[in-house]
Amino acid sequence: MASIVIKNWDNKTWLSSQDYINQFNKFLLKNIKLDSNSIILDIGCGRGKILGNLKSKLKLRTKPFGIDIINHKDKDKRINFNKTNALKFFNKNKHKFDLILIKQTIHLLNLDEIKRLLKIIKKRLTPRGKIFIFSLDTDKNEIPVFKLMKSRLSKSLIRDKKILDVIVKSNPQIIKKKFIYKVKIAKKKYLNMIQNRYISTLLTFTKEELSTGLRELNLKYGKDIRFKDKLICIILQNSFK
Repeated sequence: MASIVIKNWDNKTWLSSQDYINQFNKFLLKNIKLDSNSIILDIGCGRGKILGNLKSKLKLRTKPFGIDIINHKDKDKRINFNKTNALKFFNKNKHKFDLILIKQTIHLLNLDEIKRLLKIIKKRLTPRGKIFIFSLDTDKNEIPVFKLMKSRLSKSLIRDKKILDVIVKSNPQIIKKKFIYKVKIAKKKYLNMIQNRYISTLLTFTKEELSTGLRELNLKYGKDIRFKDKLICIILQNSFK
């Protein structure tokens, strides 16, 4: 079931729109200096559209590296895609990176795996390298939900908060930012995203629970749904520079 959300989270949603990608990369470039010589890695890259956009924008000489356990047929051809997990990738790849991006995927790992991964990737940064970890805002989340989804999402966000706390405590020099994107989406399209279980919270729902939730959302919203997609961004810098 976990592969369902990995297949659908960036598939024809606001997360894959050109406007979202442009704004997201504008946020990145505001918080890190990159140029055509930069080496970039995205852990959990999905279809790699964010990386592909960076490749073109920065005229990168080295294709950015993307890791994902799903080999999407429509992945971006501008990236160096690796169908694997992060730990296996670092066993084979010896590059050092100017930017390592972990966007809304760290919660799919357990705490031991997260600690191991962070220990490895901090050693794989260039002197000016940075790690960007993005997670849903755990306090002021606005994702449109139905009643049961809200309950389960709240529990999931409590776990996310614990993960972020562990990262912050073990990395006292972190920088915290927020990335906020204003979403306007047709209700019909959003209901289809719910049906496709676009977020990990929906993975364990039965078909009956989903159907009930879809009816609830259909009554709750008009033709369009507007909200702010809020992400917490934790930036880790190379401590050996």
